[in-house]
Amino acid sequence: MNADASNPIPTIIFFIYLSFFPLIIASRNLKHSSNSQLYDDDSITYIWPLPSEFSFGNQTLAVDPNLSLAVSGHGGGSAIVKEAFERYKLIIFKHHSKLSKFGVSYDIEKLNVIVHSANEELQLGVDESYSLLVDKRDEHSIIGEITIEANSVYGALRGLETLSQLCAFDYGTKTVQVYKAPWYIQDKPRFEYRGLLLDTSRHYLPIDIIKQVIESMSYAKLNVLHWHIIDEESFPLEVPTYPNLWKGAYTKWERYTMEDASEVVNFAKMRGINVMAEVDVPGHAKSWGVGYPDLWPSPSCKEPLDVSKNFTFNVISGILADMRKVFPFKLFHLGGDEVHTGNIRFLFS
Repeated sequence: MNADASNPIPTIIFFIYLSFFPLIIASRNLKHSSNSQLYDDDSITYIWPLPSEFSFGNQTLAVDPNLSLAVSGHGGGSAIVKEAFERYKLIIFKHHSKLSKFGVSYDIEKLNVIVHSANEELQLGVDESYSLLVDKRDEHSIIGEITIEANSVYGALRGLETLSQLCAFDYGTKTVQVYKAPWYIQDKPRFEYRGLLLDTSRHYLPIDIIKQVIESMSYAKLNVLHWHIIDEESFPLEVPTYPNLWKGAYTKWERYTMEDASEVVNFAKMRGINVMAEVDVPGHAKSWGVGYPDLWPSPSCKEPLDVSKNFTFNVISGILADMRKVFPFKLFHLGGDEVHTGNIRFLFS
């Protein structure tokens, strides 16, 4: 089949792929900052994103599936840390039911998590730095330990994610191993804002699917879900102050209650992810007028919003006030794009 020579899209995609492919390869080949040797054996360890500083050795350590948790510091008792530990244990030891070997000597039996601050407020710029030490027992200690130290609970979350990436299931010994130990990692994000946009105004997604996206974001240490929740195609969010607005949803089954939105925000916070809501105004607002036709300039001109009416600004204020109760993130997206004014004459007809 001959490609359409007039369509530049495949060519553009191909060149984008060529541009990024070397970066992808480089990121998957972990190496010490002072050693350019690449490892091509089966025990190579991948960490994503690559930590800012790290060192490793040449030992292989077995991790006890009954790994215990010890917490300390002002934030050590946080439910965010404890729930994350249980969550990552399920990830690390997902083959636990198959680990039926008795008499196995494990090198790592305990995880120490030290969190210095009890402040759990999640905003852009929160301290996500952490240090991670993975070493086996020696003559000074009869218990092999892992230590994660962080200033905030969200730094501890990033350390747990890195730890999960260091752990690999060995199908020969049927144990979880840490290769290239001992590991010492000091890490912090290069960018404060590391986001992913999810547009459920144009393509409705159930809450469970949104949670799966958030879960996957935590694996890459992303920290902002840009939730594009309202646009011209649909208005799926409940707004108690103006209850007819969500009549603009695709169907009555494709809606989000305020409780749904709060559930998403809380689920994301437990993974160190902010939720930034987007309400696109004043251009992409056709769906608003389904419940309140007065927001349209006229029946034949359904966007942008009719900014000549005080009612329009009252609705916008009501939306923002209701959403602020659910979305605590200080950043809020108001769109502002593609405001077509060619039909302005309808305002005065």
